[in-house]
Amino acid sequence: MAPRWYIPLSGCKRPSAANFDEPKALLAALLSDDDAVFHVRDSGVGIAAEMLPRVFDLFTQIDRSLDRAEGGLGIGLTLVHRLVEMHGGTVQAFSDGLGRGSEFVVRLPTAPAPAPCVIEPSLNGKHSVSNKVGGLRILVVDDNRDSAHSLALLLEIQGHEVQTAYDGLAALETVEAFDPDAVVLDIGLPRLDGYEAARRIRARPRLKPLLLVALTGYGHEENRLQAQAAGFDHHLVKPVDLDVLQQLFAAHHQLQSRGQGSGARDQRRKLAPTLGP
Repeated sequence: MAPRWYIPLSGCKRPSAANFDEPKALLAALLSDDDAVFHVRDSGVGIAAEMLPRVFDLFTQIDRSLDRAEGGLGIGLTLVHRLVEMHGGTVQAFSDGLGRGSEFVVRLPTAPAPAPCVIEPSLNGKHSVSNKVGGLRILVVDDNRDSAHSLALLLEIQGHEVQTAYDGLAALETVEAFDPDAVVLDIGLPRLDGYEAARRIRARPRLKPLLLVALTGYGHEENRLQAQAAGFDHHLVKPVDLDVLQQLFAAHHQLQSRGQGSGARDQRRKLAPTLGP
């Protein structure tokens, strides 16, 4: 077994730690015949116990009420988690609490791991589809450009072709030019809100079924009903669960492959009734 190396990163800080105090970090690496393990430990802001299970979720952030200098978008650890998983590895977070620093442990196999064949149940538990589908054309629409670019990057990592737009009218133009398989559409958009953009998209004749997903901070039942009336297939509340989004894409792809045509939208609702009753 190879020795463990400890490297003090006196001039370096983890990006998330750099937003807060001035912590120093320690990197430890351990190499064996089966895997390589990296420990990154800092003396920074730390992580509250209730946040530890959620630190790798998209857009999750430590409570900003701590009056820190600045906060990130909450995407860095999600990207780390996804990239490590793609290489057959794992990543874990540890902390003794706020103000007591944190430690992240990345474990990677030393030999390429075989690609897993993952079969996931659909949202009603009756149909099986793989949530690892890639290769769809997806349009992400959000007036927060950083959020749009971050989600687009995560979807590109999954193998999709992604374009972005930042207002409702630009979304309509991009739908015409890009001809996407799916549109992830924010509701609170400038120039044209997401509801009206969805109605206009549905009113245009199309040669293939289009999946419309509302991704918004509005999560009340009346908002879900508005989304359904506007023509959305699904209504998801931020922060998005990327696995759920991938599952919706997979169900849509499966229906397209079966040539469901005009009946695909009703069937998608049966597979994944995220819009409620």
